[in-house]
Amino acid sequence: MSEIRTLNPATGELLERFEPLDGAGIERALERAWTTFVDYRRTSLEERAGWLRAAADILESEKRTWAETMTTEMGKPIGAAVAEAEKCAWACRHYAEHGTAMLADREVETGAERSWIRHDPLGPVLAIMPWNFPFWQVFRFAAPALMAGNVGLLKHASNVPRCALAIEEVLRRAGFPDGAFQTLLIGSDPVEEILADPRVRAATLTGSEGAGRAVAGAAGRNLKKTVLELGGSDPFIIMPGADLDAAIRTGVKARTINNGQSCIAAKRFIVDRRIADRALERYRDAMAALVVGDPMDEATDVGPLATESIRDDLERQVRESMDAGARLALGGRTIDRPGWWFEPSILTDIPTGCPAYEEELFGPVAAWFEADGVDDAIRIANDTGFGLGSAAWTEDQAEQERFIAGLEAGQVFLNGMVASDPRLPFGGVKRSGYGRELSSHGILEFVNVKTVSVQSTAGAGETE
Repeated sequence: MSEIRTLNPATGELLERFEPLDGAGIERALERAWTTFVDYRRTSLEERAGWLRAAADILESEKRTWAETMTTEMGKPIGAAVAEAEKCAWACRHYAEHGTAMLADREVETGAERSWIRHDPLGPVLAIMPWNFPFWQVFRFAAPALMAGNVGLLKHASNVPRCALAIEEVLRRAGFPDGAFQTLLIGSDPVEEILADPRVRAATLTGSEGAGRAVAGAAGRNLKKTVLELGGSDPFIIMPGADLDAAIRTGVKARTINNGQSCIAAKRFIVDRRIADRALERYRDAMAALVVGDPMDEATDVGPLATESIRDDLERQVRESMDAGARLALGGRTIDRPGWWFEPSILTDIPTGCPAYEEELFGPVAAWFEADGVDDAIRIANDTGFGLGSAAWTEDQAEQERFIAGLEAGQVFLNGMVASDPRLPFGGVKRSGYGRELSSHGILEFVNVKTVSVQSTAGAGETE
């Protein structure tokens, strides 16, 4: 059974243990979810929007409290944690304001007296969420799902139980009916049985490729809808015509955001050979200037990695990549202090087949590549099993069009950093998953798109 506990990654200190739900507790939660859904689906869109606005108010007014909970459990810098709480409030307000229009009936002219498409909620949705954005990942599912009339069951990562319970508290205090959103303090073992339960109608997962395969397989055996947002090894391409100062400044942030632990962090820097030496020098200087320290300190740029195993995996990936021929341009070592720390680092001359080429590096380590023009940059960018986000820096419109068409990713950002936004669909292709979160696409993932056609009496009896 997975251990559920709060460990401070900045110190390694055990702060709290939690007792996982047993089988009887899981059964009570499932029954409560279904019973609540039967009534909740009949609530009005106006009521749901009001509860989402109330949740946004709580998140904003108490953002420092929620931020400290996040930072304590997974180590992100406190400023980033405050911004995460604010972003969750934004998502709640976005769906409160626009959800009614997204879910509105769509009239279709068919020759019948009236035909339309309506959107009915599916029921309880199991959300299996990661630790790296412990509030945002949950709210970007919960806000649209609750607005659509579904109810949520959260199986959060086992190292952020305080965050999981805090989210349930926020939604309860906002006025959502008891049972509309429940946190299940469980490990991964009960997930397959929960997915098999007929009261659970769908699932969404953000996490590793292995977890995605397991959940998709279990859901598929029970013919249930899933949305998967998995890993990424996002390219960050810099061409000679780019604003190099802006590209370097943004590239450092894009690699080290959330201490480098983001699926859409820039991980592979692909730089045109004509500017590669100059760009690498500037990038190395900027990475070396980052402040690594106490994540509760507003001046800190990079805090600890979330768990000891993540730190150890990153150290292994760097070591094995160097053994295969990659070279260190900066860093490359763990930091000898309590907690789980790794230096901001840069790897160059990376050969195919090594971890830095083939795997996702989840931490502040940049993989640096040189390309011979646009086509070669696109080739390198696409030479991965992942396809989540991508960024390309160039002022040349023809090059921009080639990147937009050629990059195999769910998102292409030009002259900017990949970021999730409630107004835009979010998700990937290839081994980065399927389905979309956010925007109108996200709210429609977990509804029954129901066709309704009303024939006049005079037309009755006609076929097809």
